[in-house]
Amino acid sequence: MDQPKIGLALGAGGARGFAHLGVIKALVEANISIDLIAGSSMGALVGCFYGVGQKMEDLYKLSTSFRRKYYLDFTVPKMGFISGKRIKEFIQLFTHNKNIEELNIPVAVVATDLMNGEKVIFREGPISTAVRASISIPGIFVPERVNGRLLVDGGVIDRVPVSVVKDMGADITIGVDVSHVKTDADISTIFDVIMQSIDIMQLEIVAHREFTSDVMIRPHVEMYSTRAFTNIEEIIAIGEEETKKMIPTIKKVIEDWKG
Repeated sequence: MDQPKIGLALGAGGARGFAHLGVIKALVEANISIDLIAGSSMGALVGCFYGVGQKMEDLYKLSTSFRRKYYLDFTVPKMGFISGKRIKEFIQLFTHNKNIEELNIPVAVVATDLMNGEKVIFREGPISTAVRASISIPGIFVPERVNGRLLVDGGVIDRVPVSVVKDMGADITIGVDVSHVKTDADISTIFDVIMQSIDIMQLEIVAHREFTSDVMIRPHVEMYSTRAFTNIEEIIAIGEEETKKMIPTIKKVIEDWKG
């Protein structure tokens, strides 16, 4: 009997995007195949790290040692506070300098063209360039220039890229939304102002766009800041727990598809 192609759409959400690791772990342990991935921002980073064949335990170790000081290279603010060279090198290192088309499964990385507002989808070329563009939070990271385009965070245009993974050929789509506004956030720096503003704007977009995914997983990570790189273990665990609850639903969708 034919098996459906299962596509995972991993959403944007800063540090809360580490929940995607828990989601992938739970799906793998439940023997639910992940055939395609589309990711925006942190979703793109996690998707490519998984697609390159990194073992789950190595990804867990890597994520829990992920500290801002290792990858933030501050620059004189002109188009952003962080130049992004260090994070790009970090991505290159952990994806073995590979191209997207060399990944073990097809992965699409979503970015936003700042000049014309278009969605830019990377399906080939250097992983580090595509992911660096996709995580370029406006006002914080200097935008990434690619082929004459000025690119910023994929979450600006497509927070949970369900339509992208559908276009890749997914029969069943599983979306992962980690976009929640932290309502009692401690707003004390320009970073907090920017991140909270983006969260609020995207919440509105998410609310008005009818998600067409077959299953939507929403890990309850709203109590964590998008820049809470201190609670990574908890964030991953929440992603895993929420996905385990959804496994029966996912299995039913698969059975229904087989008909």
